[in-house]
Amino acid sequence: MKAVILAGGTGTRLRPLTLPTNKHLLPLYDKPVIHHAIEKLVGAGVYKIMVVTSPHHIDSFVKLLGSGQDFKRPDGKQVQIVYGIQNEPNGIAFGLHIAKDYVDDDNCVLWLGDNIIEDDIAPHIRGFKGGATVFLQKVKDPERFGVASIKNGKVVGIQEKPKKPTSNLAVIGVYVFDNTVFKKMVGKKKSSRGEYEITDVNNEYVKEGTLRAVMLKKKWFDIGTIDSLHEASMHMRKKSKHKK
Repeated sequence: MKAVILAGGTGTRLRPLTLPTNKHLLPLYDKPVIHHAIEKLVGAGVYKIMVVTSPHHIDSFVKLLGSGQDFKRPDGKQVQIVYGIQNEPNGIAFGLHIAKDYVDDDNCVLWLGDNIIEDDIAPHIRGFKGGATVFLQKVKDPERFGVASIKNGKVVGIQEKPKKPTSNLAVIGVYVFDNTVFKKMVGKKKSSRGEYEITDVNNEYVKEGTLRAVMLKKKWFDIGTIDSLHEASMHMRKKSKHKK
């Protein structure tokens, strides 16, 4: 299993904080945002990671993360971190496709780097058997997300940022895919937003009947706004003090 962390974007809702830097490099209490995704992946046994970002920020990520030397496997060896460049913001599916040769014939975890998850998702990564797995969370504003429709416990469809959501179950920014994910991208067109949507790819798995959904039970943060970044930071501060 390999992982792809998407860490591009302009972070317009976080300006002026993101004018000089990338939002995934902002501090989340005592560590950069992207550290949380890497630590979760390493804890789940994923030791080969590609960080995909824009050419404007690649040097900053390399300076922070290097080749992964600060993240260790249980056997003491370092994690491998490599980099991919996304020249234009053409969507999540496009960002994943940049890692096609790196993933090769392996399965992969796709992680949107601004998603902070409290649940232990390691069992769902380690026990992955094929198809695809998405993680769902009940939200108050589902129109901001990909929204899953559930029938008899199964996902029967996903809508991307619908004006009239069919449920309040948001598909959060962590996915587990088998290697057919790249074939499922072939022939897909840009959406009305001008992006290659990962929702279109997920719906290919729905058609196959191979998409599995997992409900999250603990805190989840999408640090795309000043308020959500602050809320996540305060949550991490509280956790840190509790451990001490």
